[in-house]
Amino acid sequence: MDIKAPTFPESIADGSIAQWHYQEGAFVNKDDLLVDIETDKVVIEVYAPADGVLVSILKNEGETVLSDEIIGKFEEKARGSALEANTAEPADQPEIVAGEVGGASEVALASPAARKLASEKGVNLKSVSGTGKGGRITKEDVETFYKVEASSTTLADDTESQGPVVPVSEDKVSAPVPNFTGERIERRVPMTRLRASIAKRLVEAQHNAAMLTTFNEVDMSPIMTIRRRYQDEFQKSHNGVRLGFMSFFVRAATEALKRFPAVNASIDGEDIVYHGYYDIGVAVSTDRGLVVPILRDTDALGLAQIESEIVSYGEKARENKLSLEDLSGGTFTITNGGIFGSLMSTPILNAPQTGVLGMHNIVERPVVVESEVVVRPMMYLALSYDHRLIDGKDAVQFLVAIKGMIEDPARILLEL
Repeated sequence: MDIKAPTFPESIADGSIAQWHYQEGAFVNKDDLLVDIETDKVVIEVYAPADGVLVSILKNEGETVLSDEIIGKFEEKARGSALEANTAEPADQPEIVAGEVGGASEVALASPAARKLASEKGVNLKSVSGTGKGGRITKEDVETFYKVEASSTTLADDTESQGPVVPVSEDKVSAPVPNFTGERIERRVPMTRLRASIAKRLVEAQHNAAMLTTFNEVDMSPIMTIRRRYQDEFQKSHNGVRLGFMSFFVRAATEALKRFPAVNASIDGEDIVYHGYYDIGVAVSTDRGLVVPILRDTDALGLAQIESEIVSYGEKARENKLSLEDLSGGTFTITNGGIFGSLMSTPILNAPQTGVLGMHNIVERPVVVESEVVVRPMMYLALSYDHRLIDGKDAVQFLVAIKGMIEDPARILLEL
């Protein structure tokens, strides 16, 4: 039977093979992970349809695949069949390369990518030290070894071409010789599809929108007091879900979006699309890059539901389990650079949205309250908006509305 790439939505043109988890001829159990396909949004996993053998791989790692394209051949068989004698280990297991060096047997463990690069560069794997698990030689190890060897060869050639060393008389001062204490190593790797997509979208947002940012600051004392007072009771009542800051900002943003519908709108050509629902994206940082899963219908969610969904999305993002549906749509975005220590920044629009709210680090600062200087935990807020649709007055008032609800949380419940 054919192994096909999944059907991609209209927003995704193609994908690429990220990793095959089994080699050709390997026996695979039903529902075992066969291959990862990376798109510009998520990594899609393709599983074995039944117990059987991976007969052939038609699309290798790094190759582009289209929606529903055949990427391999699979034959359904019961374990113990004749083909099982050729069963291979998963593709991410290294191959053993044995050889005789100085009369002693050495064994090098190399990944498929490392073997391929070594063959192209003419590198002897027995000379490469592996830094991977169990001494495994990775592609990066081969690249590093090749560059060091190339540098050493070039240096030796340059030294020989310079001829004999001419002594300098004692009355002349020679130029200082640089003292290099380590290797100057560079590593060139292609962008992942996710990183390339992020780069493309951010540049497009800056080129295609009249983006402007307005700032304000908010006193976090009321929210912090509520969290301290009700944290334990909140967790007991909601199955261990912790009360965080983000749920307050999501609720405050939702109420502000109701009052300023232009911030919840988008531009489609020469039309303005006003959304009658509130789907707020919450930016999540992963090892692969920034992703923005969507909280749907936030006007119908309580604080506990918002916190629970954020935690769930965070776990799925770290495990590369986010689906296309999790990332599709959205009418407004919130990003929190404060968790990394950012004091102030200008967030970039998540097109085609017209507004994005940036949260930042909480820092105790002196402020004036009722004519007295007091120390309060303050946070800078930033709202980037598309000036083609949103006037400066509306943008400023939108941010002031969020500030008012955070500093007086009762306004969220009373919709004031």
